[in-house]
Amino acid sequence: MVINEGRTKIGKIIVIDFGGQYTHLIARRVRELNVYSEILPYTASLDKVIAKGVKGIILSGGPCSVYEEDAPLIDVKVLTSGLPVLGICYGHQLIAHLMGGEVTKAPKGEYGRTLMKIHVTDDLFHGLNKVEVVWMSHRDFVSKAPASFEVLASTKYSPVAAMKHRVLPIYGVQFHPEVSHTQHGMVILKNFLFKVCKCEPNWYPEKLIPKIIENIREKVGRSKVICALSGGVDSLTTALLIKRAIGDNLVAVFVDHGLLRKGEKNYVINLLKKLEIKYLAIDACHEFLTELKGVKDPEIKRKIIGAKFIEIFERVAKEVGAEWLAQGTIYPDRVESGRVGVRKSRIKSHHNVGGLPKRVQLKLLEPLSDFYKDEVRKIARELGVPDEVVKRHPFPGPGLAVRIIGEITEDKLRVVREASHIVEEELKAVGLYDRVWQAFAVVGEDKWVGVMGDERKEGYIVTIRIVESADGMTADWVRIPYNVLERISNRITSEVEGVTMVTYAITSKPPSTIEPC
Repeated sequence: MVINEGRTKIGKIIVIDFGGQYTHLIARRVRELNVYSEILPYTASLDKVIAKGVKGIILSGGPCSVYEEDAPLIDVKVLTSGLPVLGICYGHQLIAHLMGGEVTKAPKGEYGRTLMKIHVTDDLFHGLNKVEVVWMSHRDFVSKAPASFEVLASTKYSPVAAMKHRVLPIYGVQFHPEVSHTQHGMVILKNFLFKVCKCEPNWYPEKLIPKIIENIREKVGRSKVICALSGGVDSLTTALLIKRAIGDNLVAVFVDHGLLRKGEKNYVINLLKKLEIKYLAIDACHEFLTELKGVKDPEIKRKIIGAKFIEIFERVAKEVGAEWLAQGTIYPDRVESGRVGVRKSRIKSHHNVGGLPKRVQLKLLEPLSDFYKDEVRKIARELGVPDEVVKRHPFPGPGLAVRIIGEITEDKLRVVREASHIVEEELKAVGLYDRVWQAFAVVGEDKWVGVMGDERKEGYIVTIRIVESADGMTADWVRIPYNVLERISNRITSEVEGVTMVTYAITSKPPSTIEPC
Protein backbone atom coordinates (compact mmCIF):
# COMPACT_ATOMS: atom_id res chain seq x y z
CA MET A 1 0.00 0.00 0.00
CA VAL A 2 1.30 3.42 -0.97
CA ILE A 3 1.01 5.17 2.35
CA ASN A 4 3.09 2.51 4.09
CA GLU A 5 6.08 3.25 1.85
CA GLY A 6 8.97 4.67 3.85
CA ARG A 7 7.14 4.51 7.17
CA THR A 8 10.27 3.49 9.06
CA LYS A 9 11.82 6.78 8.01
CA ILE A 10 8.99 9.01 9.20
CA GLY A 11 8.06 7.04 12.32
CA LYS A 12 4.60 5.81 13.12
CA ILE A 13 2.05 5.21 15.82
CA ILE A 14 0.47 1.77 15.97
CA VAL A 15 -3.20 1.67 16.97
CA ILE A 16 -4.16 -1.78 18.28
CA ASP A 17 -7.76 -2.54 17.35
CA PHE A 18 -9.96 -4.31 19.92
CA GLY A 19 -13.13 -3.83 17.89
CA GLY A 20 -14.04 -0.39 19.22
CA GLN A 21 -16.29 1.92 17.22
CA TYR A 22 -13.73 4.74 17.53
CA THR A 23 -10.59 2.82 16.52
CA HIS A 24 -10.37 4.47 13.12
CA LEU A 25 -11.18 7.84 14.61
CA ILE A 26 -8.10 7.47 16.84
CA ALA A 27 -5.94 6.73 13.80
CA ARG A 28 -7.36 9.71 11.92
CA ARG A 29 -6.82 12.06 14.86
CA VAL A 30 -3.17 11.02 14.98
CA ARG A 31 -2.81 11.73 11.27
CA GLU A 32 -4.53 15.08 11.78
CA LEU A 33 -1.61 15.97 14.01
CA ASN A 34 0.72 15.13 11.09
CA VAL A 35 1.94 11.84 12.51
CA TYR A 36 1.51 8.65 10.51
CA SER A 37 -0.70 6.01 12.14
CA GLU A 38 -1.38 2.42 11.22
CA ILE A 39 -4.04 0.07 12.61
CA LEU A 40 -3.21 -3.51 13.56
CA PRO A 41 -5.55 -6.14 15.04
CA TYR A 42 -4.87 -7.27 18.60
CA THR A 43 -3.89 -10.64 17.10
CA ALA A 44 -0.87 -9.07 15.33
CA SER A 45 2.52 -10.57 16.17
CA LEU A 46 4.62 -8.87 18.82
CA ASP A 47 7.40 -8.26 16.28
CA LYS A 48 4.99 -6.43 14.00
CA VAL A 49 3.63 -4.27 16.82
CA ILE A 50 7.03 -3.14 18.04
CA ALA A 51 8.74 -3.13 14.65
CA LYS A 52 11.42 -0.66 13.65
CA GLY A 53 10.02 2.81 13.18
CA VAL A 54 7.26 2.51 15.79
CA LYS A 55 7.31 5.53 18.09
CA GLY A 56 4.36 4.58 20.28
CA ILE A 57 1.32 2.35 20.71
CA ILE A 58 -2.32 3.22 21.36
CA LEU A 59 -4.70 0.52 22.61
CA SER A 60 -8.24 1.20 21.38
CA GLY A 61 -11.56 0.82 23.11
CA GLY A 62 -13.77 -2.18 22.50
CA PRO A 63 -17.11 -3.79 23.38
CA CYS A 64 -15.73 -6.65 25.52
CA SER A 65 -14.94 -7.05 29.20
CA VAL A 66 -11.42 -8.09 30.20
CA TYR A 67 -12.97 -10.93 32.23
CA GLU A 68 -14.87 -12.51 29.33
CA GLU A 69 -13.67 -15.96 28.34
CA ASP A 70 -12.74 -14.87 24.81
CA ALA A 71 -11.72 -11.31 25.71
CA PRO A 72 -9.18 -9.86 23.25
CA LEU A 73 -5.75 -9.64 24.87
CA ILE A 74 -2.22 -8.65 23.93
CA ASP A 75 1.18 -9.97 24.92
CA VAL A 76 2.21 -8.19 28.13
CA LYS A 77 5.63 -7.72 26.52
CA VAL A 78 4.03 -4.96 24.44
CA LEU A 79 3.65 -3.02 27.67
CA THR A 80 7.18 -3.73 28.89
CA SER A 81 8.90 -3.12 25.54
CA GLY A 82 9.91 0.38 26.55
CA LEU A 83 7.73 1.98 23.86
CA PRO A 84 5.23 4.60 25.03
CA VAL A 85 1.73 3.12 25.38
CA LEU A 86 -1.64 4.86 25.74
CA GLY A 87 -4.64 2.70 26.61
CA ILE A 88 -8.08 4.16 25.87
CA CYS A 89 -11.27 2.81 27.54
CA TYR A 90 -10.96 -0.98 27.05
CA GLY A 91 -7.23 -0.45 26.42
CA HIS A 92 -7.00 1.33 29.79
CA GLN A 93 -8.80 -1.53 31.53
CA LEU A 94 -6.61 -4.10 29.78
CA ILE A 95 -3.43 -2.41 31.02
CA ALA A 96 -4.79 -2.50 34.58
CA HIS A 97 -5.85 -6.15 34.21
CA LEU A 98 -2.51 -7.33 32.79
CA MET A 99 -0.39 -5.43 35.29
CA GLY A 100 -2.12 -6.38 38.54
CA GLY A 101 -4.91 -3.83 38.96
CA GLU A 102 -8.64 -4.45 39.37
CA VAL A 103 -11.40 -3.96 36.83
CA THR A 104 -15.00 -3.97 38.05
CA LYS A 105 -18.40 -3.94 36.37
CA ALA A 106 -20.27 -0.89 37.65
CA PRO A 107 -23.96 -1.04 38.64
CA LYS A 108 -24.39 2.07 36.49
CA GLY A 109 -22.52 2.92 33.30
CA GLU A 110 -20.85 6.24 32.60
CA TYR A 111 -21.88 7.69 29.25
CA GLY A 112 -21.57 11.09 27.63
CA ARG A 113 -19.87 14.26 28.84
CA THR A 114 -18.37 13.97 32.31
CA LEU A 115 -16.34 16.26 34.55
CA MET A 116 -12.89 14.86 35.32
CA LYS A 117 -10.62 16.10 38.12
CA ILE A 118 -6.90 16.04 37.37
CA HIS A 119 -4.90 15.25 40.52
CA VAL A 120 -1.38 15.05 39.09
CA THR A 121 0.01 17.33 36.40
CA ASP A 122 1.95 15.24 33.92
CA ASP A 123 3.18 15.36 30.32
CA LEU A 124 -0.09 13.81 29.14
CA PHE A 125 -2.17 16.56 30.73
CA HIS A 126 0.22 19.43 30.11
CA GLY A 127 -1.65 22.69 29.58
CA LEU A 128 -5.01 21.37 30.82
CA ASN A 129 -7.27 22.71 33.57
CA LYS A 130 -7.72 21.05 36.95
CA VAL A 131 -11.24 20.09 35.87
CA GLU A 132 -11.86 18.96 32.29
CA VAL A 133 -14.91 17.87 30.28
CA VAL A 134 -14.33 14.38 28.86
CA TRP A 135 -16.42 11.87 26.93
CA MET A 136 -17.14 8.55 28.64
CA SER A 137 -18.70 5.40 27.18
CA HIS A 138 -18.20 2.39 29.47
CA ARG A 139 -19.69 0.13 32.10
CA ASP A 140 -16.56 -1.65 33.38
CA PHE A 141 -14.05 0.59 35.14
CA VAL A 142 -10.65 0.38 36.80
CA SER A 143 -11.50 0.20 40.49
CA LYS A 144 -7.88 -0.16 41.63
CA ALA A 145 -4.76 0.86 39.74
CA PRO A 146 -1.83 -1.58 39.63
CA ALA A 147 0.71 -1.00 42.42
CA SER A 148 3.26 0.22 39.88
CA PHE A 149 0.90 2.94 38.64
CA GLU A 150 0.00 6.42 39.86
CA VAL A 151 -3.59 7.73 39.57
CA LEU A 152 -3.62 10.95 37.56
CA ALA A 153 -7.36 11.77 37.42
CA SER A 154 -10.81 10.65 38.53
CA THR A 155 -14.52 11.24 37.90
CA LYS A 156 -17.63 10.62 39.96
CA TYR A 157 -17.91 7.02 38.74
CA SER A 158 -14.28 6.31 37.74
CA PRO A 159 -11.79 6.50 40.62
CA VAL A 160 -9.01 5.76 38.11
CA ALA A 161 -10.02 7.87 35.10
CA ALA A 162 -6.35 8.20 34.16
CA MET A 163 -3.16 6.54 35.36
CA LYS A 164 0.55 6.33 34.59
CA HIS A 165 3.26 3.74 35.27
CA ARG A 166 5.78 5.10 37.77
CA VAL A 167 8.78 4.13 35.63
CA LEU A 168 7.70 3.12 32.11
CA PRO A 169 5.95 5.49 29.64
CA ILE A 170 2.61 3.66 29.97
CA TYR A 171 -0.63 5.62 30.31
CA GLY A 172 -4.28 4.63 30.58
CA VAL A 173 -7.37 6.83 30.25
CA GLN A 174 -10.95 5.68 30.75
CA PHE A 175 -12.39 8.46 28.59
CA HIS A 176 -12.13 8.99 24.81
CA PRO A 177 -9.73 11.81 23.90
CA GLU A 178 -10.29 11.10 20.19
CA VAL A 179 -13.97 12.12 20.37
CA SER A 180 -14.65 15.81 19.77
CA HIS A 181 -16.86 15.98 22.88
CA THR A 182 -13.74 15.65 25.05
CA GLN A 183 -12.98 19.34 25.41
CA HIS A 184 -9.19 19.17 25.06
CA GLY A 185 -8.87 15.67 23.62
CA MET A 186 -6.60 16.77 20.78
CA VAL A 187 -4.30 18.47 23.29
CA ILE A 188 -4.02 15.17 25.19
CA LEU A 189 -3.23 13.23 22.00
CA LYS A 190 -0.78 15.93 20.94
CA ASN A 191 0.97 15.66 24.32
CA PHE A 192 1.20 11.88 23.98
CA LEU A 193 2.63 12.10 20.45
CA PHE A 194 5.14 14.88 20.96
CA LYS A 195 5.98 14.97 24.68
CA VAL A 196 5.80 11.26 25.46
CA CYS A 197 6.55 9.53 22.11
CA LYS A 198 8.87 12.27 20.81
CA CYS A 199 7.25 12.09 17.36
CA GLU A 200 7.95 14.60 14.62
CA PRO A 201 5.10 16.18 12.62
CA ASN A 202 6.03 14.86 9.18
CA TRP A 203 2.93 13.17 7.78
CA TYR A 204 1.54 15.19 4.84
CA PRO A 205 -0.60 13.15 2.39
CA GLU A 206 -0.33 15.71 -0.41
CA LYS A 207 3.45 15.19 -0.47
CA LEU A 208 2.88 11.53 -1.34
CA ILE A 209 1.48 12.31 -4.79
CA PRO A 210 4.73 11.44 -6.66
CA LYS A 211 4.93 8.13 -4.78
CA ILE A 212 1.27 7.29 -5.51
CA ILE A 213 1.78 8.03 -9.20
CA GLU A 214 4.95 5.94 -9.29
CA ASN A 215 3.12 3.08 -7.56
CA ILE A 216 0.29 3.21 -10.12
CA ARG A 217 2.77 3.24 -12.99
CA GLU A 218 4.68 0.25 -11.61
CA LYS A 219 1.50 -1.72 -10.98
CA VAL A 220 -0.28 -1.01 -14.26
CA GLY A 221 2.62 -0.73 -16.70
CA ARG A 222 1.34 -0.13 -20.23
CA SER A 223 -2.06 -1.64 -19.59
CA LYS A 224 -5.25 0.34 -20.11
CA VAL A 225 -7.38 1.38 -17.15
CA ILE A 226 -11.02 2.38 -16.94
CA CYS A 227 -11.94 4.51 -13.94
CA ALA A 228 -15.43 4.46 -12.44
CA LEU A 229 -16.16 8.15 -12.12
CA SER A 230 -19.08 9.75 -10.32
CA GLY A 231 -17.84 13.33 -10.34
CA GLY A 232 -17.18 13.39 -6.61
CA VAL A 233 -13.80 14.31 -5.14
CA ASP A 234 -12.75 10.68 -4.49
CA SER A 235 -13.25 9.31 -8.00
CA LEU A 236 -12.06 12.51 -9.68
CA THR A 237 -8.84 12.55 -7.63
CA THR A 238 -8.33 8.89 -8.50
CA ALA A 239 -8.75 9.66 -12.21
CA LEU A 240 -6.30 12.58 -12.11
CA LEU A 241 -3.65 10.49 -10.32
CA ILE A 242 -3.98 7.71 -12.88
CA LYS A 243 -3.96 10.18 -15.78
CA ARG A 244 -0.63 11.57 -14.52
CA ALA A 245 0.70 8.04 -14.27
CA ILE A 246 -0.40 6.55 -17.60
CA GLY A 247 -1.82 9.38 -19.71
CA ASP A 248 -4.27 8.39 -22.44
CA ASN A 249 -4.28 4.75 -21.33
CA LEU A 250 -6.92 5.92 -18.86
CA VAL A 251 -10.58 6.13 -19.81
CA ALA A 252 -12.98 7.52 -17.21
CA VAL A 253 -16.42 5.93 -17.34
CA PHE A 254 -19.40 7.93 -16.11
CA VAL A 255 -22.58 5.87 -15.73
CA ASP A 256 -25.97 7.55 -15.51
CA HIS A 257 -27.94 5.00 -13.51
CA GLY A 258 -31.06 7.13 -13.24
CA LEU A 259 -30.36 7.81 -9.56
CA LEU A 260 -28.38 11.03 -9.89
CA ARG A 261 -28.92 14.45 -8.34
CA LYS A 262 -30.64 17.17 -10.33
CA GLY A 263 -28.36 18.39 -13.13
CA GLU A 264 -25.63 15.91 -12.19
CA LYS A 265 -24.97 14.44 -15.63
CA ASN A 266 -24.26 17.77 -17.33
CA TYR A 267 -22.19 18.93 -14.34
CA VAL A 268 -19.90 15.87 -14.44
CA ILE A 269 -19.44 15.87 -18.23
CA ASN A 270 -18.53 19.58 -18.24
CA LEU A 271 -16.07 18.94 -15.41
CA LEU A 272 -14.37 16.09 -17.30
CA LYS A 273 -14.02 18.28 -20.38
CA LYS A 274 -12.55 21.11 -18.30
CA LEU A 275 -9.95 18.79 -16.74
CA GLU A 276 -9.21 17.18 -20.13
CA ILE A 277 -9.93 13.65 -18.90
CA LYS A 278 -10.80 11.18 -21.64
CA TYR A 279 -14.22 9.73 -20.82
CA LEU A 280 -17.21 7.67 -21.89
CA ALA A 281 -20.71 8.58 -20.69
CA ILE A 282 -23.05 5.59 -20.45
CA ASP A 283 -26.83 5.98 -20.23
CA ALA A 284 -27.94 2.96 -18.20
CA CYS A 285 -31.04 4.37 -16.50
CA HIS A 286 -33.37 1.74 -17.88
CA GLU A 287 -31.03 -1.14 -16.94
CA PHE A 288 -30.68 -0.08 -13.30
CA LEU A 289 -34.29 0.92 -12.65
CA THR A 290 -35.58 -2.29 -14.23
CA GLU A 291 -33.34 -4.41 -11.98
CA LEU A 292 -34.40 -2.41 -8.90
CA LYS A 293 -38.12 -2.58 -9.58
CA GLY A 294 -40.01 -3.98 -6.58
CA VAL A 295 -36.87 -4.29 -4.39
CA LYS A 296 -37.22 -2.87 -0.88
CA ASP A 297 -34.30 -4.28 1.13
CA PRO A 298 -31.46 -1.70 1.20
CA GLU A 299 -28.66 -4.28 1.19
CA ILE A 300 -30.15 -6.04 -1.83
CA LYS A 301 -30.43 -2.66 -3.58
CA ARG A 302 -26.73 -2.03 -2.99
CA LYS A 303 -25.79 -5.51 -4.21
CA ILE A 304 -27.87 -5.08 -7.37
CA ILE A 305 -26.34 -1.70 -8.08
CA GLY A 306 -22.80 -2.98 -7.44
CA ALA A 307 -23.33 -5.97 -9.73
CA LYS A 308 -24.86 -3.84 -12.49
CA PHE A 309 -21.98 -1.35 -12.32
CA ILE A 310 -19.46 -4.19 -12.71
CA GLU A 311 -21.44 -5.67 -15.59
CA ILE A 312 -21.26 -2.34 -17.41
CA PHE A 313 -17.60 -1.75 -16.55
CA GLU A 314 -16.62 -5.22 -17.77
CA ARG A 315 -18.52 -4.54 -20.98
CA VAL A 316 -16.77 -1.21 -21.51
CA ALA A 317 -13.37 -2.66 -20.55
CA LYS A 318 -13.75 -5.30 -23.25
CA GLU A 319 -14.61 -2.63 -25.82
CA VAL A 320 -11.58 -0.44 -25.00
CA GLY A 321 -9.18 -3.27 -24.15
CA ALA A 322 -8.70 -2.41 -20.47
CA GLU A 323 -7.41 -4.86 -17.85
CA TRP A 324 -7.88 -2.64 -14.81
CA LEU A 325 -10.85 -1.03 -13.08
CA ALA A 326 -9.99 1.97 -10.90
CA GLN A 327 -12.31 3.15 -8.15
CA GLY A 328 -12.38 6.08 -5.73
CA THR A 329 -12.60 3.78 -2.71
CA ILE A 330 -11.40 5.48 0.48
CA TYR A 331 -10.73 4.12 3.95
CA PRO A 332 -14.18 4.71 5.50
CA ASP A 333 -15.75 2.76 2.59
CA ARG A 334 -13.62 -0.25 3.49
CA VAL A 335 -14.34 0.15 7.21
CA GLU A 336 -18.12 0.28 6.84
CA SER A 337 -18.18 -2.59 4.36
CA GLY A 338 -16.30 -4.84 6.79
CA ARG A 339 -12.97 -5.10 4.96
CA VAL A 340 -11.05 -3.51 7.83
CA GLY A 341 -11.08 -4.16 11.55
CA VAL A 342 -11.08 -6.96 14.09
CA ARG A 343 -14.71 -7.97 14.07
CA LYS A 344 -15.33 -7.01 10.45
CA SER A 345 -18.93 -6.10 11.23
CA ARG A 346 -20.63 -4.63 8.20
CA ILE A 347 -22.53 -1.38 8.61
CA LYS A 348 -23.54 -1.32 4.97
CA SER A 349 -22.19 -2.54 1.64
CA HIS A 350 -20.67 0.24 -0.42
CA HIS A 351 -21.34 -0.33 -4.11
CA ASN A 352 -17.61 -0.20 -4.85
CA VAL A 353 -16.56 -2.48 -1.96
CA GLY A 354 -19.07 -4.75 -0.27
CA GLY A 355 -21.51 -4.32 -3.15
CA LEU A 356 -19.14 -5.86 -5.67
CA PRO A 357 -19.84 -9.39 -6.86
CA LYS A 358 -17.30 -11.96 -5.64
CA ARG A 359 -16.01 -12.75 -9.09
CA VAL A 360 -14.82 -9.58 -10.81
CA GLN A 361 -12.98 -10.20 -14.07
CA LEU A 362 -11.02 -6.94 -13.91
CA LYS A 363 -8.03 -6.15 -11.73
CA LEU A 364 -8.91 -3.52 -9.13
CA LEU A 365 -6.90 -0.32 -8.69
CA GLU A 366 -7.75 1.71 -5.58
CA PRO A 367 -4.95 4.25 -4.96
CA LEU A 368 -6.88 6.13 -2.25
CA SER A 369 -8.14 3.16 -0.23
CA ASP A 370 -5.90 3.90 2.77
CA PHE A 371 -6.74 7.60 3.01
CA TYR A 372 -9.44 9.38 4.96
CA LYS A 373 -11.71 11.93 3.28
CA ASP A 374 -9.90 14.98 4.65
CA GLU A 375 -6.60 13.54 3.36
CA VAL A 376 -8.11 12.94 -0.09
CA ARG A 377 -9.20 16.57 -0.18
CA LYS A 378 -5.64 17.71 0.53
CA ILE A 379 -4.38 15.53 -2.32
CA ALA A 380 -7.15 16.85 -4.59
CA ARG A 381 -6.24 20.48 -3.94
CA GLU A 382 -2.60 19.75 -4.66
CA LEU A 383 -3.63 18.18 -8.00
CA GLY A 384 -5.57 21.29 -8.94
CA VAL A 385 -9.09 19.94 -8.48
CA PRO A 386 -11.50 22.92 -8.49
CA ASP A 387 -12.48 24.07 -5.01
CA GLU A 388 -16.17 23.65 -5.83
CA VAL A 389 -15.51 19.92 -6.30
CA VAL A 390 -13.31 19.59 -3.21
CA LYS A 391 -16.00 21.23 -1.06
CA ARG A 392 -18.92 19.45 -2.72
CA HIS A 393 -20.92 17.22 -0.43
CA PRO A 394 -20.24 13.46 -0.69
CA PHE A 395 -22.77 11.64 -2.85
CA PRO A 396 -23.13 7.85 -2.54
CA GLY A 397 -22.34 5.67 -5.53
CA PRO A 398 -25.81 4.04 -5.40
CA GLY A 399 -27.13 7.59 -5.61
CA LEU A 400 -30.67 8.40 -4.62
CA ALA A 401 -31.38 4.69 -4.15
CA VAL A 402 -30.03 4.94 -0.59
CA ARG A 403 -32.22 7.97 0.13
CA ILE A 404 -35.41 6.19 -0.83
CA ILE A 405 -36.78 3.88 1.86
CA GLY A 406 -38.63 0.93 0.39
CA GLU A 407 -39.27 0.41 -3.31
CA ILE A 408 -37.72 2.84 -5.78
CA THR A 409 -40.37 4.44 -7.97
CA GLU A 410 -40.31 7.27 -10.50
CA ASP A 411 -42.50 9.30 -8.16
CA LYS A 412 -40.19 8.87 -5.18
CA LEU A 413 -37.16 9.66 -7.34
CA ARG A 414 -38.78 12.90 -8.47
CA VAL A 415 -39.62 13.88 -4.89
CA VAL A 416 -36.21 13.13 -3.37
CA ARG A 417 -34.33 14.72 -6.30
CA GLU A 418 -36.29 17.98 -6.21
CA ALA A 419 -36.40 18.18 -2.41
CA SER A 420 -32.63 17.61 -2.10
CA HIS A 421 -32.00 20.33 -4.66
CA ILE A 422 -34.06 22.76 -2.60
CA VAL A 423 -32.12 21.86 0.55
CA GLU A 424 -28.79 22.58 -1.16
CA GLU A 425 -30.07 25.82 -2.72
CA GLU A 426 -31.28 27.20 0.61
CA LEU A 427 -28.06 26.31 2.44
CA LYS A 428 -25.98 27.98 -0.28
CA ALA A 429 -28.19 31.07 -0.09
CA VAL A 430 -27.31 31.62 3.58
CA GLY A 431 -23.66 30.52 3.37
CA LEU A 432 -24.11 27.24 5.24
CA TYR A 433 -23.45 24.73 2.46
CA ASP A 434 -19.65 24.76 2.80
CA ARG A 435 -19.89 24.51 6.59
CA VAL A 436 -21.70 21.15 6.70
CA TRP A 437 -20.66 17.65 5.60
CA GLN A 438 -23.87 16.54 3.88
CA ALA A 439 -27.37 17.86 3.35
CA PHE A 440 -30.13 16.02 1.53
CA ALA A 441 -33.72 14.80 1.58
CA VAL A 442 -35.08 11.31 2.22
CA VAL A 443 -38.46 9.86 1.24
CA GLY A 444 -40.03 6.64 2.48
CA GLU A 445 -43.22 4.61 2.40
CA ASP A 446 -45.13 6.51 5.08
CA LYS A 447 -47.74 9.08 4.14
CA TRP A 448 -49.19 12.08 5.99
CA VAL A 449 -52.58 13.68 5.52
CA GLY A 450 -52.41 17.33 4.52
CA VAL A 451 -54.77 20.12 3.58
CA MET A 452 -54.00 21.78 0.27
CA GLY A 453 -56.36 24.20 -1.45
CA ASP A 454 -59.06 23.45 1.13
CA GLU A 455 -58.89 19.78 0.19
CA ARG A 456 -57.77 16.81 2.22
CA LYS A 457 -54.77 15.21 0.51
CA GLU A 458 -52.47 12.33 1.45
CA GLY A 459 -48.83 12.85 0.55
CA TYR A 460 -45.22 11.85 1.20
CA ILE A 461 -43.24 12.61 4.33
CA VAL A 462 -39.85 14.09 3.39
CA THR A 463 -37.09 13.95 6.01
CA ILE A 464 -34.24 16.44 5.84
CA ARG A 465 -30.80 15.22 6.95
CA ILE A 466 -27.99 17.76 7.54
CA VAL A 467 -24.84 16.65 9.37
CA GLU A 468 -21.39 17.91 10.23
CA SER A 469 -18.40 15.55 10.14
CA ALA A 470 -14.72 15.36 9.27
CA ASP A 471 -14.60 12.00 7.49
CA GLY A 472 -18.03 10.38 7.68
CA MET A 473 -16.93 7.91 10.37
CA THR A 474 -18.85 9.87 12.99
CA ALA A 475 -21.27 12.75 12.49
CA ASP A 476 -23.51 15.11 14.40
CA TRP A 477 -26.73 16.74 13.25
CA VAL A 478 -26.47 20.45 12.49
CA ARG A 479 -28.45 22.99 14.52
CA ILE A 480 -29.85 24.81 11.50
CA PRO A 481 -31.58 28.15 12.25
CA TYR A 482 -35.34 27.75 12.41
CA ASN A 483 -35.97 30.35 9.72
CA VAL A 484 -33.82 28.35 7.26
CA LEU A 485 -35.65 25.13 8.11
CA GLU A 486 -38.93 26.96 7.68
CA ARG A 487 -37.98 28.14 4.18
CA ILE A 488 -36.86 24.63 3.22
CA SER A 489 -40.13 23.15 4.48
CA ASN A 490 -42.30 25.78 2.79
CA ARG A 491 -40.53 25.40 -0.54
CA ILE A 492 -40.70 21.60 -0.54
CA THR A 493 -44.41 21.42 0.30
CA SER A 494 -45.15 24.19 -2.22
CA GLU A 495 -42.88 23.18 -5.10
CA VAL A 496 -42.64 19.38 -4.88
CA GLU A 497 -45.94 17.82 -5.86
CA GLY A 498 -47.17 15.10 -3.50
CA VAL A 499 -45.37 16.17 -0.29
CA THR A 500 -47.50 17.07 2.72
CA MET A 501 -45.01 16.85 5.60
CA VAL A 502 -41.33 17.79 6.11
CA THR A 503 -39.36 16.55 9.14
CA TYR A 504 -35.78 17.11 10.34
CA ALA A 505 -33.50 14.25 11.49
CA ILE A 506 -31.68 14.99 14.76
CA THR A 507 -29.84 11.73 15.47
CA SER A 508 -26.05 11.58 15.33
CA LYS A 509 -23.76 8.85 13.97
CA PRO A 510 -23.53 6.66 15.96
CA PRO A 511 -26.13 5.39 16.78
CA SER A 512 -27.57 6.24 13.36
CA THR A 513 -25.80 6.16 10.00
CA ILE A 514 -25.68 9.31 7.86
CA GLU A 515 -27.59 7.82 4.93
CA PRO A 516 -30.87 6.06 5.73
CA CYS A 517 -30.20 2.90 3.71
